[in-house]
Amino acid sequence: MANAKSTLLAGAALLLAGTALSAPAAAETTDIVGLKNGTIGFVLTSAAWGLHQTPDGKTECPEGYNEGPREQFRALFPKGGTVEGTQLERESASRYPMDKEDNFVYREAKGQVGLGMNLDGKVDANDFTSPDGVKGIDNQLYRAIGCTRLFRAPDGTFANFTEMWVREMGFNRILVELTNVDNLANDGDVQVNLYRGKDKLITDATGKNIIAGGSNRVEDRFSKRFTKSLKGKIENGILTTEAADVDWVWSVFYDHPGYYGIKQARLQINLAPHGDRAEGMIAGYTNVDTFYQQLVRAWSTHHSSYGGMSQPSLFRALNRLADGMPDEKGVMTAISSSINLKFVQTFIEHPAPKVAATDSAARPAVEPARR
Repeated sequence: MANAKSTLLAGAALLLAGTALSAPAAAETTDIVGLKNGTIGFVLTSAAWGLHQTPDGKTECPEGYNEGPREQFRALFPKGGTVEGTQLERESASRYPMDKEDNFVYREAKGQVGLGMNLDGKVDANDFTSPDGVKGIDNQLYRAIGCTRLFRAPDGTFANFTEMWVREMGFNRILVELTNVDNLANDGDVQVNLYRGKDKLITDATGKNIIAGGSNRVEDRFSKRFTKSLKGKIENGILTTEAADVDWVWSVFYDHPGYYGIKQARLQINLAPHGDRAEGMIAGYTNVDTFYQQLVRAWSTHHSSYGGMSQPSLFRALNRLADGMPDEKGVMTAISSSINLKFVQTFIEHPAPKVAATDSAARPAVEPARR
């Protein structure tokens, strides 16, 4: 009996010792969540145009916010009129804004602080300084929409609903995959691949919080234009990519899938190598036409009225403030901008490679008897 007890105690001691010795090794392998064979994937959970907002808005909008369709309608037609001469007149102005006069005051965002990147490598009078002191920030889109309540979080309907639709709409499923990764803290050469996914995000029991893990399949049948490979590097846990043209998925309302064409786009993402979340931004020159057409097609005059967005007035502001991608006549066709992004880690599943059938595989194993 004593020998059996001694044997059990000795076995328990060896088990505890083995556990103690293996614990540090296990901790080291779980420091980098999701990194496998030099690859790690993330899925987008939040996206919002980069607007610097103060609590009362008076710093960036000292003259107040812009007026919307209802206010402009009352000013233009105080005594009413025919449907053709009033309602349809204003609707046509939204579709063809340059065909109509627009004499309303448009309030642009002011102040010194802005969100984004230095896209042109210069520090000019129109540039902002980032909250952490980086000068030369280019974000003219912020000037155009920063004083329009529709785009301001958390109450603006565009800001509120697009945030929700990034989470809920499958079309907006953006995947970011890093390959050739040696170290998530510092790596001078990594590949960054953008895809559109086709699976739902995983939430906790409340349904409010997106959790990491699971997998998301790449949608490669209808989404080739959204697939993009970028050259990147990681310094002190911050991923940056070289400039490249990107079609960025962003659909509003369920029946209006679309995108924004961002020229010279670059990512800047804090990878948080000891966790399963990442956040940062994409910045570049957003094509004015794709931006405006997304609004006109998907965001009606009725919805614009909730946030004080006059589509004809905004169109003129976008073109007035555009600062990138000149056409053959020297007219700027894109506007500097940034989008704030948040991600959780996920495992990205690629479609199985298609194997072409060979002649021998196409023929039956046994030829039928000739008659």
